[in-house]
Amino acid sequence: MSLPASVASPANSEEATLKPGICLLTETYFPVVGGGESQARGLAEDLVAQKFDVLVVTRRSSSTLRKVDRIGGVVVHRTRPVGGGQLKRWSMIFTCLPVLLSQRRQYDLIYVSGFKALGLAAVVASRLLRKPCVLKADSNGEMSGAFFDRGRQSLGLASDSKLFRLFLGLRNYILRRADRFVAISTDIAEELYQHGVPREKIELLTNSVDTSLFSPVNSGTKAALRHKLLLPADQTIVTFTGRLVSYKGLPLLLRVWERLQRVHTRATLLLVGSGGLDVHNCEAELKDFVRDKGLQQSIRFTGDVHNVHEYLQASDIFVFPTEKEAFGISLVEAMACRLPVIATATGGIKDILVDGENGLLVKAGSFQLLYDALDRLMTDPSLSGELGNAALATARTRYSRDAVLAKYMELFSRVSNFPD
Repeated sequence: MSLPASVASPANSEEATLKPGICLLTETYFPVVGGGESQARGLAEDLVAQKFDVLVVTRRSSSTLRKVDRIGGVVVHRTRPVGGGQLKRWSMIFTCLPVLLSQRRQYDLIYVSGFKALGLAAVVASRLLRKPCVLKADSNGEMSGAFFDRGRQSLGLASDSKLFRLFLGLRNYILRRADRFVAISTDIAEELYQHGVPREKIELLTNSVDTSLFSPVNSGTKAALRHKLLLPADQTIVTFTGRLVSYKGLPLLLRVWERLQRVHTRATLLLVGSGGLDVHNCEAELKDFVRDKGLQQSIRFTGDVHNVHEYLQASDIFVFPTEKEAFGISLVEAMACRLPVIATATGGIKDILVDGENGLLVKAGSFQLLYDALDRLMTDPSLSGELGNAALATARTRYSRDAVLAKYMELFSRVSNFPD
């Protein structure tokens, strides 16, 4: 299956031969919207801007999408199966292989964004083609198998069942043949090591944020954004962004806010996002709580929006009371807008925040600690300003797209034996 002339990759150009061609394998890709999809698209387009040839192989998640496309300079091949459904992730192991093999001259390295199931196909193709393979873990539990708990339970399999352990052992045996593993947090790096990946194969590479989009604004622009977004002009706005799901700690946050707003009467809690199709969707539960407690004037829901950065720029404080988190991209986006942040000491967040230096850390699930942290920032503007400035410095230094891109380019060149 060759590329149409209209989307052909310039893999044979004199300039392109200086850098490895990258095949980015991912289950879903833009226009599907999500954290993993945004990270994959950002990296692909940034690599293209640096004169890398990039081929994306993904699933055709909708029949309205073209089989072969070009998006932002990136050639995109979409394979069967078409449509939604968790089981289709596993089918793609087989349907992506013909594309990986037929397009082998278009790339020098296979990079998998979220290796869960697709890592198997990538490793097999890389061994057949003698091309290096890099697997990125986007979530906790991808190597341990905990990520598949819901699916395993739906099949009636216990975590210690012989069938599941046999499958996981065989899968991990194959995955360990990859040349490198990318971990977005130290927790994930340790999980990889505990399940047999040598430390020398593990690269700690964070997700990134577009700090030109997520950036601070002056007071005039902030006031204009509040007017545009129909937000109160003269209140303290505390914001959460992300999926409205129970494990993000949102039921607890609303209970805390119910008490807090009795003291801080000129404050608004803004929930930016929706529950979507997630099995842990608690959006309806949250809205019922707000209605039952008469909190409609102090808690607002935006639903899904495409201008998250504007809501952050219009805000004063960011709160992220999640109970588990592989990385915490919403947190870093808020930090890049110079917001003082409150988050829980869990998962990848422990790599991002130092309590009292660039944010406030609280124990997940603690009503009193979350209340105290919010009350502290809402009553101490000097502390809020100091933490906001430190948060901005952290975001720009460690998590900007340019900083993370440089590390990926070095990794891909090193693994492919291309000069930097």
